[in-house]
Amino acid sequence: MKYIVLVCDGMADYPVQELAGKTPLEAARTPHMDLIARLGRLGRVKTVPDSMEPASDVANISVLGYDPEKYYTGRGPLEAANLGVELREDDVAFRCNMITVLHDALTDYSAGHIRSEESKELILFLNQHFATREIRFYPGVSYRNLMVVRDGAKIGLDKVKTRAPHDILGQNIQKHLPKGKGSDVLIRIMEDSRKLLEHHEINQVRVDLKENPATMIWLWGQGKRPSMPTFLDKYGLSGSVISAVDLIKGLGRILGLEAINVPGATGYYDTDYKGKAKAAIKSLTDKNFVFLHVEAADEAGHNGDLREKILAIERFDTLVVGTILQEFNRKKNFRILVLPDHPTPVELRTHVSDPVLFGIYGKGIVGRGFAKYCEKEAIKSKLYFSKGHELMDYFIRADSEIEKENSL
Repeated sequence: MKYIVLVCDGMADYPVQELAGKTPLEAARTPHMDLIARLGRLGRVKTVPDSMEPASDVANISVLGYDPEKYYTGRGPLEAANLGVELREDDVAFRCNMITVLHDALTDYSAGHIRSEESKELILFLNQHFATREIRFYPGVSYRNLMVVRDGAKIGLDKVKTRAPHDILGQNIQKHLPKGKGSDVLIRIMEDSRKLLEHHEINQVRVDLKENPATMIWLWGQGKRPSMPTFLDKYGLSGSVISAVDLIKGLGRILGLEAINVPGATGYYDTDYKGKAKAAIKSLTDKNFVFLHVEAADEAGHNGDLREKILAIERFDTLVVGTILQEFNRKKNFRILVLPDHPTPVELRTHVSDPVLFGIYGKGIVGRGFAKYCEKEAIKSKLYFSKGHELMDYFIRADSEIEKENSL
């Protein structure tokens, strides 16, 4: 049996006035996900517990079948795992965004989706000024980088309150700087980075090209090394993860899944959708499970870009879901789960913790004839999981439960 999970990050949304009350998913042309809704099962799942922030790390831990209230320690250590950064017991890893700040207002959480090679040069530049035995920066993909503080937990840095930069767009940064014991260390680094980066030659070039400069770093999402059972131990399946972002690949590595790098996978609108689907198909020749994640719709939501969000959803449907279905519809021994991890409404430009829709199609699934893969249709379904991590159990283990549901 082959199990395929396809995640379109942030795909779910609210009705939009510009679309005559439809969501971007309703407005998008999605024939392949519509087929899953028609011939498979449609339902809803709450991937983010009420006690937690609606962050991608929390939601994807949940989607992969692990209770985030039990296992989540922070975003930073997940990304560290993919970058090959070994964390000791009391080390604390922070996500380090390149951001644009103008007149103390955070205007861009990604510094214009800065290119990875530019961001890497800036990170190495910061290491020249800030690196000590305790503190070091590591380059990631685009604006997504890492800072590690050795033994940071001993001075309480794992408990500091931080804010995700995409949650405070347009706001004064002074109101949202880290708070709590040890936060003065972080604030000093962030403020000093502003003095160093504003006049760096890379930013001068970006301004000349009318691109947002990386005028500052933003530290957030910190945590210690997590301890989680492997996916093989939990579900008895060998598998892989496919994504452009370190968060997802790092989470996969922690769970013992192979993190597959796809050339052309950028984590943005221009990512190689079909390349990811082909890599998933190839990985399933000798594995039983694949988790394929696409970031583009989430980025469009954060940017408040309705047109790009619809396009990202349509590309995901055609190039990812369509390619997978074309390969596996000729076979019998497969099951597909398609869902967003959380909603990222274009009008809010940030994550929310509302339940999301999901569709399951393949072996043992009897269709219910839903008209379209969209939020309004999913609300009609009786299939609902209030604890997100239980969906994976249902998807993989519960053939008898699915048969019971099919008989209803």
